[in-house]
Amino acid sequence: MTPADLRRGTGALSLLLAAALVLAPAPAAHADGIRAQQWALDALHTEEAWRTTKGAGVTVAVLDTGVEADHPDLAGNVLTGTDLVGFGAGEGDRSWARHGTAMAGIIAGHGHGPGNAEGVMGIAPEARILPVRVILEDGDPSRAKARKTRGNALAEGIRWAADHGADIINLSLGDDSASAHPEPGEDEAIQYALKKGVVVVASAGNGGELGDHISYPAAYPGVIAATAVDRYGTRAAFSTRRWYATVSAPGVDVIIADPDHRYYEGWGTSAAAAFVSGAAALVKAAHPDLTPAQVKALLEDTARNAPDGGRDDSRGFGFVDPVAAMEAAGRLKPEGLKAAAHGDEYFGPGPDAPDSGDGTSAWAAPLAGGAGGVLVVAAVVLWRGRREDPDIGL
Repeated sequence: MTPADLRRGTGALSLLLAAALVLAPAPAAHADGIRAQQWALDALHTEEAWRTTKGAGVTVAVLDTGVEADHPDLAGNVLTGTDLVGFGAGEGDRSWARHGTAMAGIIAGHGHGPGNAEGVMGIAPEARILPVRVILEDGDPSRAKARKTRGNALAEGIRWAADHGADIINLSLGDDSASAHPEPGEDEAIQYALKKGVVVVASAGNGGELGDHISYPAAYPGVIAATAVDRYGTRAAFSTRRWYATVSAPGVDVIIADPDHRYYEGWGTSAAAAFVSGAAALVKAAHPDLTPAQVKALLEDTARNAPDGGRDDSRGFGFVDPVAAMEAAGRLKPEGLKAAAHGDEYFGPGPDAPDSGDGTSAWAAPLAGGAGGVLVVAAVVLWRGRREDPDIGL
């Protein structure tokens, strides 16, 4: 089944679920084969980057479905976060923390086993993950109820992360439905985070074959929007093409960790956003005084394989290059650039939306009911590791 087939099979494509995971078992592979299949590590020149830093001292907030703190590839790297959804699946349930754990592994996985040679290695393996649960997984039975209302969990989560030590906020989620429109509360929260010096990264959307609708939060000012490419640097067909695209990153055949302690192969601009967040973590670790605007400009200016003319809507300024960005940052002074923040209205009003509930516990959508910056797992179990908890699994 192709990624396009999987997308068509989701049914209500007006809201593409942020945490959609489509799974099917396949013959097991050797554990050491997982690292060999992480083509993104070579593409991002991580061995060279790690001579400077592995992300120590940087905290990346993962606003998602939750993160399994005890996963062997993440143990010790996950801080105490918060749950702003307040209902739905809980820790240990099958429909909990799958998408968030996958994103955290891309950013700050450290592998496991002798010499950490097994499992998933992240781009910034010494960074810390701050989990903030703001959406529900695709398989969560509470999703039907959650779709009926829209609340402020995302905006609240952004502010919470900014107030609790996040240096970078990863938003591997978004609404790219035909009716997507800016929410003032979300925009204000992002500008709040930027003013506090927090870098914000979001997925550009998975609507490249479905109309290229604008995706929020990727389209808000100041956000670093990640599009997806394959191992050859070619834009993934599903990756949304829009004016807000900043840089591209791996988003096809990406190896991800799962709470069931298996490894899957996935695709989506949510994975691309996680890779860009990891790259930003390396830059911030090497140069902690940089402002969000400087980090964004550095990633733009140093991106590899730039499109003709320097930029286009499919790949932004090119493929993210943390090594080049760190080197360029060494030639900058941290003063002089400020985070993008706008006090005036700059988006059209968009379509009318129904009144929303006041409480976040009444919400798990639009993002958990639909999000265009998604990782969809293309259905291959690559390797099943040993698990201490026999109750966790398929």
